[in-house]
Amino acid sequence: MKSTTSIPVLSNPTSSSARGGGRGLRGHGRSALAAAAAAAMLAACGSDGPSGESVGNDASEIEGPVAVVAVDYAYVDLPAEVPAGTSFELRNDSDIEVHEFVAVRLPEDETRSVADLVQLPPDQLGALFAGVQTVIVAPPGEVGVAVEGTGVLDEAGRYAIVCVIPTGADVEEYLTAAAEAEGGPPDVAGGPPHIAQGMFAELTVTG
Repeated sequence: MKSTTSIPVLSNPTSSSARGGGRGLRGHGRSALAAAAAAAMLAACGSDGPSGESVGNDASEIEGPVAVVAVDYAYVDLPAEVPAGTSFELRNDSDIEVHEFVAVRLPEDETRSVADLVQLPPDQLGALFAGVQTVIVAPPGEVGVAVEGTGVLDEAGRYAIVCVIPTGADVEEYLTAAAEAEGGPPDVAGGPPHIAQGMFAELTVTG
């Protein structure tokens, strides 16, 4: 049974407590982000263009941006290291889940792995993940749209790449809630955020 959630429980992505969690690491600029996400995703869902094409898993075949593929629940073809100025594209190979590519630049003095960081209590995790650089959202079977930033990572450093959309969230319900959200994450029915299912990765951007 789905539960309605509005705050994340991210203390341990493999624990039973995490599986009751909700949504979101991003605190600032959330209302504008939610509205932009809803508009962009609605446009993508209604498109008959390239977003409806089949998706390959070999990023080397894509000219221009690094093509990262989102599946349930992982990122495919995400390199471990890229030079500053690299742009990213998110392609969602899931048939049912909305996915996102949230790039969070970690503090210079943070040495723990992303796998370790996602096990922190929510308040500590939220403080570390304040440096969101870009967000790309992709509905099921679609190519994503950047709803925060431009999809380009210009600053050198270590990044956490995460997806915090609730597991099993209804696409239309999510879009509607995102459009109506005011200063907080969309309040939608769903399971734990995708990060709690293991949908996170680590990326280094070199100078």
